[in-house]
Amino acid sequence: MSAVRVAAVDLGATSGRVMSGRIGGDRVEINELHRFANGAVRVRGSLFWNAVGIHREVLAGIREVARTGPLHGIGIDSWAIDYGLLDRDGQLLGPVFSHRDARVDGVAEKVVAEVGAAELYATTGIQQLPFNTLYQLVAARGTAALESAETMLLLPDLLGYWLTGAIGAERTNASTTQLYDVRSGEWATDLCRALGLPWGILPPLRDPGSVLGPLLPDVAGELGVSEGVPVVAVGSHDTASAVVGVPAESSASGDFAYISSGTWSLVGLELDAPVLTEEAREADFTNEIGVDGTVRFLKNVMGLWVLSESLRSWSERRYADVELRSLIAAAAEFEPLRTVIDINDPRLLFPSTAADPMPERVAALAAEAGEVVPHSPVAITRCIVDSLAVAYRRHVRSAAALAGTSPQVVHVVGGGSQNEVLCQLTADACGLPVLAGPVEAAALGNVLVQGRALGADLPDLAAMRDLVRRSYDVRRFEPRDGVDWAAAESRVS
Repeated sequence: MSAVRVAAVDLGATSGRVMSGRIGGDRVEINELHRFANGAVRVRGSLFWNAVGIHREVLAGIREVARTGPLHGIGIDSWAIDYGLLDRDGQLLGPVFSHRDARVDGVAEKVVAEVGAAELYATTGIQQLPFNTLYQLVAARGTAALESAETMLLLPDLLGYWLTGAIGAERTNASTTQLYDVRSGEWATDLCRALGLPWGILPPLRDPGSVLGPLLPDVAGELGVSEGVPVVAVGSHDTASAVVGVPAESSASGDFAYISSGTWSLVGLELDAPVLTEEAREADFTNEIGVDGTVRFLKNVMGLWVLSESLRSWSERRYADVELRSLIAAAAEFEPLRTVIDINDPRLLFPSTAADPMPERVAALAAEAGEVVPHSPVAITRCIVDSLAVAYRRHVRSAAALAGTSPQVVHVVGGGSQNEVLCQLTADACGLPVLAGPVEAAALGNVLVQGRALGADLPDLAAMRDLVRRSYDVRRFEPRDGVDWAAAESRVS
């Protein structure tokens, strides 16, 4: 068939972008046409996303894609977990909470005490994160919004609804909520009943690659495009799309490890079936659905959020020499593994403030662990990247042991693939080659799933990944000897 050209909306917690994607001539190509800043807004002590503002920017980006060439489809991926509530008229009931809002403090512990950790994991297979959608809904019990809600839509589904009027929940994102039964592939309605949650607000599930519908006439008119342009449900969790964009040569279960590295780092394996053992639960691994019925067996790691929040803190205090590139270069020459911390400590979760800046939190964790306390921006930066590499080592090895596999390579995709120091340290720590890139793996996965739905000859994940390899170069980092990573890992156990 002729070339397919689509708009890929890829939303992150700190920025969003709309890409034009083209599949044709034995290549897949993407081009960023619109980027905008994103972030939670604090109102009366609570953190919210500006969902309507995000929608406005999405429309602006789609309009730019349509202005520069034909538009055959639209797909949206974003971070997981956060949702909007609609009333019976289809109107949004209040602002969309950020998962970093403090309303979920202590909720997970109460739910576990009520339901039982083993039963919760056997049903959902999901890692115990304090802000999972389940805990957000439990925190909302008794509120006017939840009691009035007709439907709950995760963020990409909400945006898709505003484009098409179609209500549903794409499966890769639904599986992250801790409201999805990973065994049956349906919503965990019994769990909802046990917790007094209104399970009727959970919308029909749909698979990645299904078509939501054409644009609403008024939306098509505003964008200046045909009403027949379809919106496609891609792997709407950005990690699901990013894993599609991993240029792996083998699609055999567990043959490669991946790290989707950005604000969060998602470290894991692509498997054929979930791992629901007690050992996996105790290790706090998660089983999320991937494209084509695969399972993303992974661990959430705090990621480059800690570094970006430290940079913001230093910038606000007008420190000299806090530009990222120069800091990373200086950190590369700094003493390795001088200070390591548990990068997943929950005290690093919340935004840096003037009263509680991120660099001071890092230093306090080091002091608490008996490590050398870092004070300078360079020392703190080196501590963060070393600690990330230690976490990657632990979780790649744990995932392989729990799944009974032996990955031969680690693929790093996303923004962190540009951080050469972190990629090299990851190879050293894991003792495996690291292949870094592409940076925009999530957007590529979005485009590829759309392309297949629109008729491109991409029958399976192997074909999609082969097209990525033929279209994009990656950088290889071989592991080096000389540093005792096992000893460093034991310091944060």
